[in-house]
Amino acid sequence: MRLVPGYDPFATAGKDCWFDDQAAERAIAFFPGCLRHIEGALYGEAFELEPWQEAVVGNLFGWKRKDRNGRTIRRYRKLFLFVPRKNGKTPLAAGIGLHVLFVDQERGQQGYIAAADREQAGVLFRHARGMVEMEPELLDRATIFGGTAPAGQSKSIVRNVDGSFLRVISADADSKHGGNLSIGIIDELHAQPNRKLTDVLVTSMASANRPQPLLIYITTADYDRPSICNEEYEYAAKVRDGIIDDVTYLPVIYEATKDDDWTSAEAWQQANPNYGVSVSPEYLASECKRAQETPAFENEFKRLHLNIRTEQSVRLIQLSQWDACAGDVPMESLRGMPAFAAMDLSTVNDVAALVLVWRDGEEYLCRPWFWLPRGTAEQRQRYDRVEYLTWAHQGLIELTDGNSIDYRFIRHRINELGRSHGIREIAYDPWNASHLATELGEEDGFTMLQYRQGYVTMNEPTKLLLRLLADGRLRHGGNPVLRWMASNLAGKQDPAGNLKPDKEKSADKIDGIVALIMALGRASTQPNNEPGISFF
Repeated sequence: MRLVPGYDPFATAGKDCWFDDQAAERAIAFFPGCLRHIEGALYGEAFELEPWQEAVVGNLFGWKRKDRNGRTIRRYRKLFLFVPRKNGKTPLAAGIGLHVLFVDQERGQQGYIAAADREQAGVLFRHARGMVEMEPELLDRATIFGGTAPAGQSKSIVRNVDGSFLRVISADADSKHGGNLSIGIIDELHAQPNRKLTDVLVTSMASANRPQPLLIYITTADYDRPSICNEEYEYAAKVRDGIIDDVTYLPVIYEATKDDDWTSAEAWQQANPNYGVSVSPEYLASECKRAQETPAFENEFKRLHLNIRTEQSVRLIQLSQWDACAGDVPMESLRGMPAFAAMDLSTVNDVAALVLVWRDGEEYLCRPWFWLPRGTAEQRQRYDRVEYLTWAHQGLIELTDGNSIDYRFIRHRINELGRSHGIREIAYDPWNASHLATELGEEDGFTMLQYRQGYVTMNEPTKLLLRLLADGRLRHGGNPVLRWMASNLAGKQDPAGNLKPDKEKSADKIDGIVALIMALGRASTQPNNEPGISFF
């Protein structure tokens, strides 16, 4: 029971807590005796706990203490389970929830599975439901509700004898939750948008009529930012290190540190208790190699697989990789191949960009066009310290008349490209581009596609760009303006590892790269052997 990294439950027990071997053994035996795996290679097999999982379950249910009323209750009221991805923490937590629901003698239990949204909460519920459905004895004692939103019904498992339940709730739900908590499991704590749902569950543990409520936090590392996850991690780490004396808090923290060699197998094993079991060493080696080649994936690898807190924004593109992809883009030979275009118009007095992308098997080719108002070019050159006028003289940027972007000029140029190269569709950020998009679509006949700049739409094409650069499967022609924008690009990740360009943290303009990402997003999801729109 001492297999908790850096934490000794016996040394911290004091005189009021004791360890019940039989209670620990019964809880551990519940898993292989009553639960089965519901997916993967172990589907249908008994849930045999790994040694580190036995330590979690054994400590959680083996330790006892007396409360103020002289009742024997569990020692621990909170469990902080800080484990990287793919280590089996979700099915473990589901099993703990079922143990409380079916084994605890307390009547009228109220159990909650919580997450940032219902979809995430449903992941853990799917494990709990599947385990019940595979065990006839549990299924005979419970009723399972799948959850139908129109009826206001939540996903839940209800114990027939007394109505005790384990129910899904989420931070995005409209109603408040609380009641008298018996067990609460908060999955992916790092994804909680704020502390509201967590605070509701914590305060619902206050009733004296509920002698041994249990709240479980499950999470991987968060970004280096103010958050409820980082607050809870700091508290758990202080309990682990003996700085805070809290006998009711079980800190289970598996992590590498920033001083460890993150590329070493030793660090991987230290952070991943299921290394070689559910965590593939070959997969980690492959992901580590990719992280060393592409800066954006380094932070993702450290945070998701080593539990190292990282910055949210990171410089995305290695210029050595970018320069290695500066192959020729022969416009004439691309005639007849479908082109996918995207435009990022920024503000009316700044750089506007259009990028065309062609897909040739596994390779992608791109060509950018840039525009800047002539009346502000000299001023912007002094302010930005960028050679806009030199690039304009070289034909790399087209200067439009006036102090603001001449959208009529851009429209004319796009129509010229439509006549010379079939453009299947044009993706655009609706911010600041709606009027031109309407003209191109309704009057000029182009297929226009709104392409918003959130994680949902930008994650896959952003990661595709990085893979293409790492694999040498992008040809961009070595355009100096686009290269400058590539050098500026910073990325922002959400807690789920989704990635998108971060204009606020980027060193300077990135409009051409944003347009490239949007165009890649469309080209990568469409057949590449059909002709585009022809204006001949």
